[in-house]
Amino acid sequence: MSEPQRNLTADALEVAPAAAHHRIEGWVPELALEAELRDALEKAFDYRGDVTITLKDGSRVEGYIFDRRNGATLETSVVRLIPQNSAQKLSIAYSDIAALAFTGRDTAAGKSWEAWVRKYWEKKAAGETHIALEPESLE
Repeated sequence: MSEPQRNLTADALEVAPAAAHHRIEGWVPELALEAELRDALEKAFDYRGDVTITLKDGSRVEGYIFDRRNGATLETSVVRLIPQNSAQKLSIAYSDIAALAFTGRDTAAGKSWEAWVRKYWEKKAAGETHIALEPESLE
């Protein structure tokens, strides 16, 4: 006699819990400690929107972080970004950063695989035909 078939879902089949994606758009992290600055800049590197960096001299740079290099000290660690409306690439030492804000729209928010699958099943349940999982424009 066979076992009754269970209702299999993606959640039921998941072996390891997925990484939680926290929405950080609009976040202004506390940068009191070196570890907080390093953690915030790691999140900024993974962020798919612009950030605003306020330097210790009071100037501000808004742009997209495309690289970071962690050194032994804040002076030898740098974040690299492309400022808004410029193709110029800047390198900023972590030690020069006074504040960081996630000011740009997160273009990857809500674009997960789970969101695609949910849309597919919603369309199928609504009776649509010739549906497929197509990537959406990020704009």
